[in-house]
Amino acid sequence: MKTTLIYSCFVIAFFVTVFDAHAETKSDYAFDKNGISREVLENYLRRSITMTECLTVDPYGVDGAYPAKDDDLRFIKNVGAKFIGRAIYRWGKENILNEPQFIENAKKMAEKVHEIDSEIILQGALFEIVTRNVETIKIPAFAFEVLGLPIEDRNFSYEKMLNPRGKFVNHWRNDSSVPDISQMETKIWFMFLAGTYMEVGCEAFHLGQIALIGMDDAGWKHWNDFITKLRILAVKKSRKGWILLDAHTPPGASGKNGGMVFEGRSLLDFNSFPLRIKEIPAEPQKCVLEKGYLDSLFDRSLGCVSPSGWKCDSLPYLVEFDNFGMTRTPGRATLNTHFVWGYDEVSWLYKQDEAYRKEWVKYAYHWVRENDPNGFLQMPVSRVVTTEKGRGKFRANTKSDILPDGLNLEETIKEIFALPENTPK
Repeated sequence: MKTTLIYSCFVIAFFVTVFDAHAETKSDYAFDKNGISREVLENYLRRSITMTECLTVDPYGVDGAYPAKDDDLRFIKNVGAKFIGRAIYRWGKENILNEPQFIENAKKMAEKVHEIDSEIILQGALFEIVTRNVETIKIPAFAFEVLGLPIEDRNFSYEKMLNPRGKFVNHWRNDSSVPDISQMETKIWFMFLAGTYMEVGCEAFHLGQIALIGMDDAGWKHWNDFITKLRILAVKKSRKGWILLDAHTPPGASGKNGGMVFEGRSLLDFNSFPLRIKEIPAEPQKCVLEKGYLDSLFDRSLGCVSPSGWKCDSLPYLVEFDNFGMTRTPGRATLNTHFVWGYDEVSWLYKQDEAYRKEWVKYAYHWVRENDPNGFLQMPVSRVVTTEKGRGKFRANTKSDILPDGLNLEETIKEIFALPENTPK
């Protein structure tokens, strides 16, 4: 009897320990419709990667028949990524959203990611571009309903998304413009995109260059109206009822602060911005990070009340290796521009030799964490690059038969993610 009692107590204690440990592990990344704590948010930011179009077929055809998708899944599992940035988006070519297979394939890929780890957050992007291709897409009922509008049987109107005074019309090229958030059609468009990506499995959204889209939105009033209703949609459509929002938030006119704060409360869960890498002119291709260089965000993320209700002196933020093209003078240092030795940030990193590329990513990670504890480096994994040979793809994956152009940065990222600071306790 005594032996049985001791054994029973042991079994109970064992299961209590196991369940307690499981609960603690889950809480490291747990959030719900009521919001996300700063601790959990930062746990995600510590293990964030940029893996553009992870969920979709590459529009530049770099991956061919797409065998690299399996290697991307392997990569995600191997490094322990928790936040996958820009997993689905459109930059023009919006008509592909009419193809059921495009969305179904994205859903299947999202399911495979969540089979690896159900807590992984996939991010969609709502960018600062619309083309006439939007006119091929029928507006679903939910996009009208959540905005409090009567349901109409019609397609999107490109013209109705544009600024009435012509600001940023044909900004990218003819019939390719920046949508104006003060126009109701733009709000309907973004609501459609976000709702569609929620159905795919996304729980985060990058809102692009908010100041550009908010060209006539003094004080963020229109953005506030849209985001308030977007969060209502998230309760109905997203996996947990809460979505994480970020955007490129450059410092304000004072040069001191960056953010999207409306009446003291941030509309965003976290800020984001390019690294703004500074060349060392005397050392070709060498670069550093520096507080105050150009419009960098270091020490400039605005304090606020977060959307989840917690207060901060500086909102947490991500910095990323951005892409935007190259100059006509590649190899020349230009300290007064955003280009790095004539290239965008990720294209510059792509062109470095393997040893310096690994060294610089480690340097950037530690520099950000040591110089502003509110900042986190988003690891470069997959992104479009521009070089003298044209467009290509930055691929951090370990080189293999499937990915012969892999840059062997995978184990470096895994090593960084394994640092004690990045392992929730």
